[in-house]
Amino acid sequence: MIKGLYAAVSAMMAGAAQQQVLSHNVANLETPGFKQIMKSLDDFVQTAVPSVNGLRGPMSGISVGAPLYSLGEIGLGVEVSPDQTDFNQGGIINSDNPFDLAISGAGFFRLRTPDGERYTRDGRFLKDASGQLVNVAGYPLLSTAGQPITLPEGMVSINPDGTVMVNNQVVGQIGLAGFLDPDAELVRGDNNTFQAAGAPTDTAVGTIQQNALEMSNANPTQLMTQMVEAARFYQAAQQMVQNQDEMLGQAIVSLGRIG
Repeated sequence: MIKGLYAAVSAMMAGAAQQQVLSHNVANLETPGFKQIMKSLDDFVQTAVPSVNGLRGPMSGISVGAPLYSLGEIGLGVEVSPDQTDFNQGGIINSDNPFDLAISGAGFFRLRTPDGERYTRDGRFLKDASGQLVNVAGYPLLSTAGQPITLPEGMVSINPDGTVMVNNQVVGQIGLAGFLDPDAELVRGDNNTFQAAGAPTDTAVGTIQQNALEMSNANPTQLMTQMVEAARFYQAAQQMVQNQDEMLGQAIVSLGRIG
């Protein structure tokens, strides 16, 4: 009976964690370059269910030294798996801002932050007061040489290979970082960025589109369905906790009468 209570409570906790992740995805439906977080449910602890051969004695007591046989295993509920990031590409929309950039294919923009190099698919950039090309958080966009890109005054155009030109003069080339297994190599950070434990592991990257933005890859219809399912899952687990609590109370009362 206690095991049933554990199982029901673990389901409530898993449902709450799922709702939190789904809410985060919903909140970022309009965030350019956002990659949705995925969670799944796994079995919690599995425990063996033993049976005893040769029950005998008063009240069917178990004889000393009776051999044990396993009837199988019983689970103690569910737990939420570690976060996984869906790195599939989001839809690309057109923009009238020449500093809006989208990556078509694999790769990430490289950013210099106070905590080291970070990576993002969020292509919202602007020219700051010093003339550097920076993202919305103020982090400089890095070139293929790993340096900030400074823009003089003039008409800016950016080629698909990342070459940055001002008044038809090359001033730098945007560097993209590639990873063979982004989900294993990247850790989600602040400001819609990712951190890598090591250097980029892939040289195959996509192309850059100017006057365009990659949007979130979260599907609003799918998220709404998942939110409803998660809420019902939580309610069912909550009802199970109440049922287990009532059964435990009845058992205690019955045992008290027997005594």
